[in-house]
Amino acid sequence: MTTGFLTMSKRELDRAEWMREIRARRATQAQVAERLGLTVRQVERLYRAYKADGAAGLISKKRGRPSPRRLPDTLRAEVLTLVRERYGDFGPTLAHEKLTELHGVKVSVETLRQWMTTDGLWEPRAGRAARVHPPRRRRACLGELIQIDGCDHEWFESRAPRCVLLVYVDDATSRLMHMRFVPSESTFDYFESTRQYIEEHGKPVAFYSDKAGVFRVNAKAPRGGDRMTQFTRALEELNIDLICASSPQAKGRVERAHQTLQDRLVKELRLHGISTVEGANEFVMGFTADYNSRFAQAPSSAHDAHRPLRAHEKLDEVFRWKESRVMSMNLTIHYNRYLYLVEPSPEALQRRGKEVEVHETFDGRVLLRVDGLDLRTVPFNPEGGVRQQDIDDNKYLATTLAKIRQDQLARDEEKLTRLKTLREKRKLEASLDARR
Repeated sequence: MTTGFLTMSKRELDRAEWMREIRARRATQAQVAERLGLTVRQVERLYRAYKADGAAGLISKKRGRPSPRRLPDTLRAEVLTLVRERYGDFGPTLAHEKLTELHGVKVSVETLRQWMTTDGLWEPRAGRAARVHPPRRRRACLGELIQIDGCDHEWFESRAPRCVLLVYVDDATSRLMHMRFVPSESTFDYFESTRQYIEEHGKPVAFYSDKAGVFRVNAKAPRGGDRMTQFTRALEELNIDLICASSPQAKGRVERAHQTLQDRLVKELRLHGISTVEGANEFVMGFTADYNSRFAQAPSSAHDAHRPLRAHEKLDEVFRWKESRVMSMNLTIHYNRYLYLVEPSPEALQRRGKEVEVHETFDGRVLLRVDGLDLRTVPFNPEGGVRQQDIDDNKYLATTLAKIRQDQLARDEEKLTRLKTLREKRKLEASLDARR
């Protein structure tokens, strides 16, 4: 409601309605005070203003007046002149730093942001035009470019813990080439899924992914290494390229597949009563065929760009975690914050004091590669027992948390059993004391 040149706020409109109720004698001032959370004296004052000036009398008298604490217009003009002349392409935060350091201007960042926005020197992110992503033509043939991504979602709704679905989509046809449920989006999970993909379809020309740490070294100044992740190293051994997209829109095929799967696949799992990762991985085989019959398109070229594995390309050896270490004269190596003993052999003795390659397999075994041979290692623990795995990345995090939850439940049950036994023991002692 507009009164004169001023617009009434929602609270003032609400008060005007209650003042009408008082005038019509449908409510008392005490009742209105209770409803509005005011004192009776405040309601009496509002009602007097309403009777004198109508609804306009309820508008705050401060409305439309400049704040007594506002900064002088001369200061505003001076600051904006400095920004326009010397810091025209600066953002409000950086401009505020320079005005404070070099000119001694004492204005808050938010005040400067409002001034620059009003004067057209800065455009807030919300007001900027959305970035245009022009459509990209599909690749010509199957297997030329495979988009890969992991989707963390409540796939089993409330029936099971949250997990990740690794999705491989062909760019030329939008076909689901491979899907697999895993606990987390880790390197070893991508190792296993990519291995299954290659065994089923062959080697594609390239994979298209985001810039996650599995696919790219994101540190600006890494302390060592060749700026290759374990996954890119494995693909290089297989002569497969990896392209990292700069935006989600660039790999739109797999992103759109996520949206469809989060709708259809979740409902199919519910209808079939599937609540485990193992059961879901068996189910997706049939689901994939049905999905492709509905949504896949024919490629513009009939050529299949997948390549067969060469004789020297052993997937068991390629998809391992590989790092270099120096073997001591005592046939020991340090790996993953733990000491390993190398079983003595002529090959191992020849490599003492030299750099060797340590391989970790999907099942957690640690091997030593020397002259094309795998030498077994044994974890050394002077105190005996099972070692406590140090978790400092996402490689084992989901599995470890699941194990921690199981151990916590077991400890809670053990504690409850002890408490129950203790209560029964105390009841028995009290009963014996009463009999005595």
